[in-house]
Amino acid sequence: MQTLAKWSVADYQRMRDSGILDRRRCELIHGDIWDMAPEGEFHRFINHRGVSYLREIMKDKADVFEAHPVTLTDSEPQPDIAVVHLPDTRYLKHHPYPEDIYWLVEIADTTLTYDLDPKRKLYASAGIAEYWVIDVQKRQMTVFRDL
Repeated sequence: MQTLAKWSVADYQRMRDSGILDRRRCELIHGDIWDMAPEGEFHRFINHRGVSYLREIMKDKADVFEAHPVTLTDSEPQPDIAVVHLPDTRYLKHHPYPEDIYWLVEIADTTLTYDLDPKRKLYASAGIAEYWVIDVQKRQMTVFRDL
């Protein structure tokens, strides 16, 4: 019986740091490297507006990261928006860990099923307290709390 090799977060970070993943939009999910869906114009617009709004209302309370990795036990996803603890200097040597995260947001145009099931379960198992999924097609948002 053959099994697939699982990558650790450290393996993935070494690949990223060495440039192997430079030309790929990908993320590590449960030890597997997944290609990320291309970003459409409306997705980018919603993301930009959301980040601008959250940065304004969270000023001096939290930092708002846009499409940057967060580090979980066996995963390094890149949520569209991450609202994290201050100060930003705490992330000089590592991406935010679950205990650094107030909430995460995924904007779904072609990835709704993935964001509502596997990603929700991933974030819940990591102890993320709040997770929002914005459905671009239906123009609605689902909020998951105390996953």
